[in-house]
Amino acid sequence: MEQFLGLAVANLLSPVVLFFALGLGAALLRSDLDVPQAVAKALALYLMLAIGLKGGAEVAAHGVDLRLFATLLCGVVLSFVIPLIAFAILRAQGGLPQADAAAVAAHYGSISVVTFAVAVERLTALDIGYEGYLVAVAAAMETPAIISGLWLARRGGATAEAGNGALLREVALNGSIVILVGSFAIGWITGEPGLEAVAPFIVDPFKGVLCLFLLDMGLVAGRGLRGGRREIRLPLIAFGLYMPLISALLGALGAALLGLSAGGAALLITLAASASYIAVPAAMRLALPDARPGIYLTLSLGVTFPFNLSVGLPLYIALGQWLG
Repeated sequence: MEQFLGLAVANLLSPVVLFFALGLGAALLRSDLDVPQAVAKALALYLMLAIGLKGGAEVAAHGVDLRLFATLLCGVVLSFVIPLIAFAILRAQGGLPQADAAAVAAHYGSISVVTFAVAVERLTALDIGYEGYLVAVAAAMETPAIISGLWLARRGGATAEAGNGALLREVALNGSIVILVGSFAIGWITGEPGLEAVAPFIVDPFKGVLCLFLLDMGLVAGRGLRGGRREIRLPLIAFGLYMPLISALLGALGAALLGLSAGGAALLITLAASASYIAVPAAMRLALPDARPGIYLTLSLGVTFPFNLSVGLPLYIALGQWLG
């Protein structure tokens, strides 16, 4: 408990979390503070490029082995199964249409690259090592949740108007996946020498760029909370707080079976517990137009994302250390 409290205090007082709190407070107070959309997109691309390059270089140094493929398979299974659990809980609560329940469930099976980035930053600050191929696992966990969510929507009677070909293209060519997988491949090919060549651009500014991006995320989350007050009821807010913990337990089980290091276990748990707000919303807009963004986006970005940043990450890191 003492270790967890120490991690929680350090996390809450870290610059990245405080910048998110600044943006959240500014939006709730209706400040005119704003980050231009083009700048926010550039910051997101930078973060995913940096994470991918560093992860690829780690894999080049580590080498390909059976554990890598087993971890990839575990991530895919988690991404597909978690929406089934989330959908069952949402339907049992009642009051949420089937299309909305399926869309929300898909968000909680997929992952948040930014939550992953903050977890990497915290592990680095704590000098805890991790398996670099978790970056590839993060990329692999984007898509299965979307497939699972759409299956739930069709099974439940919700209409999905987009054709399968258009949906698969939308998911496969989503910018976050392309830059993450592409930079991971480049890092794998070039290895440690390639990472060292671009370290002044990739390694050194990472934390500062992450602070700016989380300032924007705080603004977006605050606006979502203001705009979604009529659609987000108390049971849904509660779901956004306890569903990450259920997913984290599943991730911890997978990490224990795989025998990951303390840092690797923490990252797999974080991936399982996070909720998407980039790739999945784009796919849901195309495939489930009846689902309301005011519900699924506000829950993932306005409720679960702040919870993971403030409370979840210290818990996941402590759990990873216990497992490791």
